[in-house]
Amino acid sequence: MRGRTNPKNWQRGAKYGTRKVKEGYRSHKLKPYRAAAKAEKAAFKANVDFQYHKALHDNPQIAGNPLSRFMQKQQIKRQYAKAARKGGAKTAQKAAENTRKAAKKTAEETKKAIAFVGRHPAGVCIAVAALLLFIMVSAGLSSCGSMFSGLMNGILGTSYTSEDSDLVATENNYAAKENELQQQIDNIESTHPGYDEYRYDLDSIGHNPHELASYLTALLQTYTPQSAQAELNRVFAMQYTLTLTEETEIRYRTETSTDPETGETTTEEVPYEYHILNVKLTNKPISEIAEELLTPQQLEMYRVYLETSGNKPLIFGGGSPDMGASEDLSGVQLVNGTRPGNTAVVDLAKRQVGNVGGRPFWSWYGFNSRVEWCACFVSWCYNQAGKSEPRFAGCQSQGVPWFQSRGQWGARGYENIAPGDAIFFDWDGDGSADHVGLVIGTDGERVYTVEGNSGDACKIKSYLVNYGCIKGYGLMNWN
Repeated sequence: MRGRTNPKNWQRGAKYGTRKVKEGYRSHKLKPYRAAAKAEKAAFKANVDFQYHKALHDNPQIAGNPLSRFMQKQQIKRQYAKAARKGGAKTAQKAAENTRKAAKKTAEETKKAIAFVGRHPAGVCIAVAALLLFIMVSAGLSSCGSMFSGLMNGILGTSYTSEDSDLVATENNYAAKENELQQQIDNIESTHPGYDEYRYDLDSIGHNPHELASYLTALLQTYTPQSAQAELNRVFAMQYTLTLTEETEIRYRTETSTDPETGETTTEEVPYEYHILNVKLTNKPISEIAEELLTPQQLEMYRVYLETSGNKPLIFGGGSPDMGASEDLSGVQLVNGTRPGNTAVVDLAKRQVGNVGGRPFWSWYGFNSRVEWCACFVSWCYNQAGKSEPRFAGCQSQGVPWFQSRGQWGARGYENIAPGDAIFFDWDGDGSADHVGLVIGTDGERVYTVEGNSGDACKIKSYLVNYGCIKGYGLMNWN
């Protein structure tokens, strides 16, 4: 009837309000656990993938058998989960204690809310329920935040949690910004004409990809090129500072004049303005930027990721874990193909054998600290031989596409390789190049190479021409 409210509706309203308070509060309390579970799942997957690919590299016979690969990965999952449960017991116990305390407080607050709502009519109930929900949420933030922090500390591993494709694509986006900066500097004299002199004081352009990935992972946990773009812009703006400063000097030149009547010659010093453009570029390492922008907890995570290279040391550059000695070429009879190649670049590369750490090569490329440097070594050799290209620091993301896009690619087993060609390796059989070296030649059965970052050193190595880890060859054109 109009103007009257059924008491049963009041009761239903009160029950509905009570239920919504419970649901709302429970949903709020579960949010950090959902986020923690998501992070834990990503870290678990990343660490299992690392152990799996390591097993493939150590046991290459597994790579050719899909069933063996599946069984190996399942075994690693079980072993890793068991170790995680055992190693995380102390952290789990602490987290459980925090959980019990928070749950007790939640129960007490919820009981009070239920009693309050049950004593009031429906209209007031809904409004008060909303207010109570807000108060309880605010009151619970402190305990929830500390509990969540403890959980996060316990579950995050040492592996990058983003997808490999996202890690590489984000790195490429940052490298593209550096290339644009280099082009801007290269074009200074055409974009700022009219100066008598250009003076350059330039830090090198380059960064350690693992510093960037470790920073982004510590800050964002899991990221894509899109979600990381704003942070890339911020870091880039802090890393590089390009300043152009005009300077004018008063200089003097000697001018000679002759009197037309007497024929007498006189000289005098005449002042003039000499215009200079000073171009200065500073490069602030990402490690210093991380210390400024990250919280203490995030900074600790950053250092762990950097120390382990996110358990993906080869994702941005490449290398070989081979700790064996450099091989002796004595007695090797190389067979020449129809392509001429370049023995001079091979001789240059061989003279680098014995180098450890690769500093001349990665620093030449523009990095401020050590990176996986096999590609830097190959690029350095090509540059010293008079080739400005190819120039690449990443095997799969840069090197392979450069050769393939120009039709200069030969698959494993290619017979017409020549001295100075690039040879790419795929250690784990996942289709991506992990390492690169230079071809010395072949005797028909084995291919002989000189490689940087083979066990962190320059070495001469050899492989069967049909070795399963050879991905293919970048065929150099020396004409």
